Amino acid sequence: MAHSHMISLSSYVLLLFLGCLAQLGRPEPRLGGKTQCNIQKLNAQEPSFRFPSEAGLTEFWDSNNPEFGCAGVEFERNTVQPKGLRLPHYSNVPKFVYVVEGTGVQGTVIPGCAETFESQGESFSGGQEQPGKGQEGSKGGQEGQRQRFPDRHQKLRRFQKGDVLILLPGFTQWTYNDGDVPLVTVALLDVANEANQLDLQSRKFFLAGNPQQGGGKEGHQGQQQQHRNIFSGFDDQLLADAFNVDLKIIQKLKGPKDKRGSTVRAEKLQLFLPEYSEQEQQPQQQQEQQQQGVGRGWRSNGLEETLCTVKLSENIGLPQEADVFNPRAGRITTVNSQKIPILSSLQLSAERGFLYSNAIFAPHWNINAHSALYVIRGNARIQVVDHKGNKVFDDEVKQGQLIIVPQYFAVIKKAGNEGFEYVAFKTNDNAMINPLVGRLSALRAIPEEVLRSSFQISSEEAEELKYGRQEALLLSEQSQQGKREVA
Repeated sequence: MAHSHMISLSSYVLLLFLGCLAQLGRPEPRLGGKTQCNIQKLNAQEPSFRFPSEAGLTEFWDSNNPEFGCAGVEFERNTVQPKGLRLPHYSNVPKFVYVVEGTGVQGTVIPGCAETFESQGESFSGGQEQPGKGQEGSKGGQEGQRQRFPDRHQKLRRFQKGDVLILLPGFTQWTYNDGDVPLVTVALLDVANEANQLDLQSRKFFLAGNPQQGGGKEGHQGQQQQHRNIFSGFDDQLLADAFNVDLKIIQKLKGPKDKRGSTVRAEKLQLFLPEYSEQEQQPQQQQEQQQQGVGRGWRSNGLEETLCTVKLSENIGLPQEADVFNPRAGRITTVNSQKIPILSSLQLSAERGFLYSNAIFAPHWNINAHSALYVIRGNARIQVVDHKGNKVFDDEVKQGQLIIVPQYFAVIKKAGNEGFEYVAFKTNDNAMINPLVGRLSALRAIPEEVLRSSFQISSEEAEELKYGRQEALLLSEQSQQGKREVA
């Protein structure tokens, strides 16, 4: 009977696992029909609502603005102080996170997956004693008389500045800042994603605490709303029966008097993660890349990665990872479904840009995605033009500001004297752009005769338009004489 019970349980877990794979592995179209993009003017925006916690701060941009409605996204910024714990919760929408500052540990609970990490209980000493022995290490009393089990849990993932993190909808998430400086992250919340079948509003379902929330349709007036954790709605006795614990524990689970907010202080939190030596690190990275199929000609057949070992992060802040580099203008690094296959299911990607002083990102348009650009450092002048040729944005953007650039709208960026660093979240897993200037541009691919007739210019002027810039995408500051010499 025991054997048949184990077979039944294993079959159930396998079915749950395959169901999760099917749900996440099927690319779905975004809910473009539910959004409206009647944009007359764009704005560089800063957070509208601030919700402090015991050990952190959560800030939301007002998603009631038409730019957010057009793109079908929301945006938030989280600051977690050292030893701060972002309480476990899950969300109805995918979240794409960029780590602006700091380091930390990310926990993601994937349904149906095994507990693959194990740490030792308090009654064990230095990993040498066996369960049931070494009682001198206990605290005495009843706790000292009972056996302490090793703590088993799912995989933990360490992250650092420059990483992008993928937080899947419906999966429990938590974050801990085990560093010495504040952890700052910005995140795009894709409310128009097909994974969200509720409405165009993000919701966080907390498993602990009584956090204050806002930023969605509920938070447009800026009021702080007290949200209880999901256990609060259940009957005490039913929960006690379900957990097989005392009612006192259930009261603590609900935490009716907990006023710490969504990020709490956890001074004595100890997490155990495997570490690699310098000799092991590089081969391990190469092995991961091979396993993920990074390289030319790779196509996913659905078996390259399983849900339990899915890749959920990538560093796009390292200079050596740049996809586009101009030593006179800057660099661009992208992360898409070719690097992280799970992004094909979420239809999201990201672009990390670093423009040197006065460098220009060639005028271009996003072919298949909206873009939410967050300024990390420095400043730049950005212009955006709609389909009527109207300038819907022309202003300087600076650190901490956000601008939404709708799909197909043409945009140009010029860095200020201090340079310009940004991260752009895009609503397609393989976002593409089409530049108007440079070696890979639309005008470069058009015959000179067509340009001459279209713009009523001479052959020499058409040639200058096509070949005045030999650079691609990132353009350095050049004088008019320099342009003529290059041409």
